[in-house]
Amino acid sequence: MTGALRARLGAAAGVAILGVVLWRLGTGAFVDGLRTIDGPTLLAAVGLGLLTTVFSAWRWCLVARGLRIRLPLGPAVADYYRALFLNAALPGGVLGDVHRAVRHGRDAGDVGRGVRAVVLERVAGQVVLIAVGVAILLAHPSLALEHTGRLIGGPAAAWALAAGCVLALLAVVAVRRRRRAAPVAG
Repeated sequence: MTGALRARLGAAAGVAILGVVLWRLGTGAFVDGLRTIDGPTLLAAVGLGLLTTVFSAWRWCLVARGLRIRLPLGPAVADYYRALFLNAALPGGVLGDVHRAVRHGRDAGDVGRGVRAVVLERVAGQVVLIAVGVAILLAHPSLALEHTGRLIGGPAAAWALAAGCVLALLAVVAVRRRRRAAPVAG
């Protein structure tokens, strides 16, 4: 079976599954949901999505440049949108990033660096997300404590858990610094 035939069969299967779901469940809930979305809300969502994707692609360009790989912003944004779609559509949630990493590495002539650029970019994104979350919780601890306290045993337990996470992060940083500072044997 050729790749083109496989792609067409996959698309046809997807359309058939969607058709069966709509036939069995109806379109009422879907149409009602669409009616509740107004123009400004839709525009804000599209704008935030665009802004987030462009800044994420820019972060990827910066990381790639740090690894001495050329990556213009325009193609990076297009590749990032493709990766977001594949992450949402395929099982596992990371296959789009794998595709992005391998494709960029092949285009640059060094798959290893391409993969490193994507991995480092994703890690940087997670670090920023965690930092913003921690900053928000430090500024407004009641946002987490009133809900988390019930789950883990009260505010004292929540603070202990947060302190443990900070200590674990500091330990990881200390170990990495020691590894870098240690002389290479041989």
